[in-house]
Formats: sequence, C-alpha cells, structure tokens
Amino acid sequence: MRTIVAALLLAFGAIGLLAAGTGLPARAQSADATTVESQSETFAIENMTCALCPVTVRKAMEGVAGVKSVKIDFENKTATVLFDPAVTDRAAIAAASTRAGYPAAAAGG
Repeated sequence: MRTIVAALLLAFGAIGLLAAGTGLPARAQSADATTVESQSETFAIENMTCALCPVTVRKAMEGVAGVKSVKIDFENKTATVLFDPAVTDRAAIAAASTRAGYPAAAAGG
C-alpha cells in the first residue's frame, strides 16, 4: 500500500513539475512586456540638520506618485530617488521636498 501511495505522489509531483515548466516561458515573456523603466536621480538637499530631517524628506518624496524608493544620505545631504519617468519627473520630486521645508535640486543639473 505504501508503495502505491508513494508512486502516486511521485507521479502527481512529476505532472505538476511538467505543467509548471510548460507555463514558465509564457509568464516570463509577459513579465518582460510589462517591465516599467525606472530612472534614478540624486538630489542635493538643504536644511538637513537633525535626525528627523531625513525622515521628513523621505516621506515627502515618497508621497509623489511614481516614486519607487528614496535613500537619504544624511552625511552628504543627498537623496537618491528611483522613480518612473512616465509618471513623474525631477521637478515634482524636488518640489515635494522643498514644500516640506528642505529645498532640493537635482545634483546633476
């Protein structure tokens, strides 16, 4: 009896692996088709003087639609932002920080 159960489990497992294997390329192709391009920009941030300042800047920038991540470097007074350029731009991200009391400018220009 155990042998029959083990054989059935192996058979069902093999069928599951084969089915998953045949569907994998199709899923990989659809994921590639929906990949959204991201852009990274580093901003110079003014007025960051205390431990709470980076939190405020990060929250303000993350509040902009299209912003995916914000990494603050308190020591260098910069914020590196990953965003979707189809949804937002550098000016909108800098404006959000500026409205929060921390003027920001793209470090590259």
